[in-house]
Amino acid sequence: MLSTLSHPSLADCRRLFLRNYEVMINIGVHEFEKKGEQRVLVNVDLFIPLAESTPKGDHLHEVVDYDFMRDTISKRMAQGHIHLQETLCDDVAREMLKHPKVRAVRVSTEKPDVYPDCDGVGVEVIHIKP
Repeated sequence: MLSTLSHPSLADCRRLFLRNYEVMINIGVHEFEKKGEQRVLVNVDLFIPLAESTPKGDHLHEVVDYDFMRDTISKRMAQGHIHLQETLCDDVAREMLKHPKVRAVRVSTEKPDVYPDCDGVGVEVIHIKP
């Protein structure tokens, strides 16, 4: 399988990223998970063509603003309880891919507090526009 970073359609892209964005969210399928929020780490990679992300005048409107990633995640969280990390990843990825400058997105979520004997459990999804 071809690595995302070496995918031919991303060769002319810049990668914009959000690392370990810590959120408290109501997520999970178990009854105890439905009674409160859990800590979740969200990671996002956006792949944006250089032609769409190379500023000529050093102005914010010439690129994709980091706030776009945080706002997209916040909007999904505000919709209420989510059962599965897969759903959260898919929903966030789909919304980010709607941005006209974004060619591809990779989203991962991780629950770092589920098991005491590992760093975390999580899910990752990758979407590339056709």
